[in-house]
Amino acid sequence: MSSLSDKNVYEIQDLEMDLERNSEFSNLPNDKKIDLGPTFSNEPASFIEITEETGSKFSFFNRLASQLNAETKGIERITDEEKTDGSILDATSMWFSANMVISAYTLGGIGPLVYGLNFGTCVLTIIFFSILGLLPVAFFSIFGAKFGLRQMVLSRFLIGNSTARIIAVINVISSVGWGVVNSVASSQLLNMVNQGHHSCPLWAGCVIIIGATILVTFFGYSYIHAYERWSWVPNFAVFLVIIARLHMSGNFSGGEWTSGPTTAGNVLSFGCAIFGFATGWTVYAADYTVYMPRDTNKFKIFFSLVGGLSFPLFFCLILGAASAMGAVNNPTWNDYYQNNGMGGVTYAILVPDSLHGFGEFCCVLLALSTIANNIPNMYSIGLAVQAIWEPLAKVPRAIWTLAGNAATLAISIPACYYFDGFMEDFMNSIGYYLAIYSATALAEHFIFRRGFKGYNVEDWDDNSKLPMGIAGCAALFVGAFGVALGMSQTYWVGEIARHIGEYGGDIGFELGAGWAFVVYVILRPLEIKYIGR
Repeated sequence: MSSLSDKNVYEIQDLEMDLERNSEFSNLPNDKKIDLGPTFSNEPASFIEITEETGSKFSFFNRLASQLNAETKGIERITDEEKTDGSILDATSMWFSANMVISAYTLGGIGPLVYGLNFGTCVLTIIFFSILGLLPVAFFSIFGAKFGLRQMVLSRFLIGNSTARIIAVINVISSVGWGVVNSVASSQLLNMVNQGHHSCPLWAGCVIIIGATILVTFFGYSYIHAYERWSWVPNFAVFLVIIARLHMSGNFSGGEWTSGPTTAGNVLSFGCAIFGFATGWTVYAADYTVYMPRDTNKFKIFFSLVGGLSFPLFFCLILGAASAMGAVNNPTWNDYYQNNGMGGVTYAILVPDSLHGFGEFCCVLLALSTIANNIPNMYSIGLAVQAIWEPLAKVPRAIWTLAGNAATLAISIPACYYFDGFMEDFMNSIGYYLAIYSATALAEHFIFRRGFKGYNVEDWDDNSKLPMGIAGCAALFVGAFGVALGMSQTYWVGEIARHIGEYGGDIGFELGAGWAFVVYVILRPLEIKYIGR
């Protein structure tokens, strides 16, 4: 499908509105069509239907977005002429900044503080499960450059049309949920700074974090890459300060090595949380490479993103575990943790008996790092909504992005005061679907399509040619059953998980992925044989 510039599209819209105002034209039947050449319409034919709705209810919004130099494209395929982003560095820095954030640092702290693991065990667990989680993100990023399709649209080929739309719904919920969890954690850290009458209220912290996220995500692809290219720098500087102060405090020690079923169970549970965080970008991966030229070397994309993902994950998670070991050894720091989580530990390292005012400034910078982590969620939520149902794709991506941010803010403020613990537990559970998604998508790509030559991407919006998703839906259901048996959370311990150690061991994502893979490989050939697609 060929394309026009935004200026051409708006000239077409102006022509349509002029025609509608013409009295003779308004008497034409609604089904009368005029060939206006290729457009960005989601319809496969390059015709615009001349009705009262044509010219679009959103033409003014699109015109405004174009004047602001914001991205106006949604889930429609990015053509070769539009693929002008040749920067591998941008693709790499995208995930480098999104992971060089306080949420990754905080997650690393649960190894010693929640699961009782020593520092060495935490490091080994972090490295192994991070690599396991980041590989699908790097791999699916290749598809964006190769096909010009967003991840949720690409999923129609990988897991079936109906399954992809279910995943898109889950993705919308997940994006809002993680936005809430991240914003609440940052607002709590901001609230600790400058304690007293002039402290930042929790609600104000949410407004600051989400307001800044809106400013970037509204403008789309190029602005997001521009922000993520450099946003890691102050965060990295603050983490270096934490390393220095942690060393000078003398509170860090590696702890004793342990073994046995209980340690094994704790390693599995900690590893599950690490995997979920690392692989969380899988359902967004192709969204951030769609404007890269089709002939970009796929190995260069893959290994560049592996590097861009692994360094910040290793660095922040391991540093979080090291800081948590300080809280294990120091009762004062542990009190800060009991009252304010890892944000409290960070405050204890940087402010009292430490850097005081400058330490508070570092806390503010670290709290604002959440913006870089929220941006992929809030940009891709608009694309996920459009991928759920064709009529939703007619609403501009930027509007859905604004709506997603608004929903996140509306939930974040009460969550700060009433149910932040519930939100965190809920999001830890919803992440299991990512393993099921990766298992079925990789099976489709390597076994049934036999690589990149097995796709006819022109069928991306033709429901009659896309896989129906019977095998995908069955795999999703059976995989979810496996997750229920293998998960170990505060509110649910599965029948299999409860037998691993004293407190259970979380093997939910392993069981979910494995069962989904087996079911998909069995049913997909039958789907192809009897349905033909």
